[in-house]
Amino acid sequence: MSLNIQHLENEIIDQYLYDEHDSRPWIIGFSGGKDSTMLLQVVWNALKKIDPILLTRQIYVVCNDTLVENPRIVKFINKTLERIQKEANLNNFPILVHQTMPNINNTFWVKLIGLGYPAPNKFYRWCTERLKIDPTTRFIKETTSMNEEAIILLGTRSAESSNRAASIKRHEVKGQRLRKHLLPNVYVYAPIKDVTTNEVWQYLNQVSPPWGGTHKELVTLYRNANAGDCPLVIDDTTPSCGNSRFGCWTCTVVNKDKSMEGLIDNGEEWMQPLADIRNFLIETRDTPEIWREKRRRDGSIKEGLWGPYKFTTRVEILKRVLQAQKEIEKTEGIELITHQEMVLIQWYWYRDSFFKTRVSDVYNRIFKTQLDMSKQDEKHKQESELLKTSCKEEPRDVELIQDLLALQKTKTLLVRKRGLQSDIENRLKQFIEETQGPKD
Repeated sequence: MSLNIQHLENEIIDQYLYDEHDSRPWIIGFSGGKDSTMLLQVVWNALKKIDPILLTRQIYVVCNDTLVENPRIVKFINKTLERIQKEANLNNFPILVHQTMPNINNTFWVKLIGLGYPAPNKFYRWCTERLKIDPTTRFIKETTSMNEEAIILLGTRSAESSNRAASIKRHEVKGQRLRKHLLPNVYVYAPIKDVTTNEVWQYLNQVSPPWGGTHKELVTLYRNANAGDCPLVIDDTTPSCGNSRFGCWTCTVVNKDKSMEGLIDNGEEWMQPLADIRNFLIETRDTPEIWREKRRRDGSIKEGLWGPYKFTTRVEILKRVLQAQKEIEKTEGIELITHQEMVLIQWYWYRDSFFKTRVSDVYNRIFKTQLDMSKQDEKHKQESELLKTSCKEEPRDVELIQDLLALQKTKTLLVRKRGLQSDIENRLKQFIEETQGPKD
């Protein structure tokens, strides 16, 4: 093997043992793809060479689940993460697997179906921040609040693209392994940045994963999907993971999802309903005159600027998602939209005075059940009317109060209220800036 693995492992051992801040935890970004797999494997094998008594630094293997990841890849990643944690526990390695997820009020379906956000495009990628950056940033901040500083290990490589190479070059400090992250007290370490794509595959084909099993399934996934992996997103400079990369099956930022098409062509026909939904989302985005409101949420009507999805559009999208879920749930055991999301979607529909069709109506028609939301319907009607009457002189306050109630509902659904006060403070600050202008 032309790649000097021993040199890489020695560098990692040196960084682990002789870091002047030996209490800084390591956060390894893991996507389940070839690059992050090689990174974790090299780090793991390096740690095996260290005396166990010196393995005192906490290591987190962090994987981001947007809740709309390619289901085929999710199955593979979850199985891999289970193996990693099990083997780490057996060997008393200081490794903890952690999956980050978006807050329920920021999930793709709550924003799209509940609030009427249009499907993203390359100019308005509202999904990246809410589904990827925010959850990961939240975990990093929690980690640094406990340990003051942290180091993020990423499998980014210069050979991936000219843009990635330029980004690594721009942020690196000559003669130093670590570079500053945008977040305070956070550093980035990219041990395999100079490894070529051929060397990555050569390594994975020759060296079995230390957590057990083989890389055969990983290789097969890449071959069938003609794909690349989607790295852990820690800032807004990371490009979309659509096109030929494993990422969200709902991604409309690119024209074609070649990885999903490849999987379907190679025997994963059950994914066709997902591809159909994605294509429909592109249609709704590209023909706003049919699917979106003319009036924006602030009440304004401006030439060339469209408002949220019409209520009928949101109902149609929900219908298609639930129909696809019904088709694949029995054979694949996959849930495309959660019960908690549907509850919050219904709450937003009530807030926007959409009472003609309930989420339960759509669900019952498709699944032939008797789910009943009529009591909540009447309750929210009364709340809405009371709010409008109480805020007759200050109509803008209605939306603010409804948003604060939604935050409370969100925390209740999660069965924990951690962060509620911070969320409320941020919403109040936003309201003040909207009405009075930002404070100096």
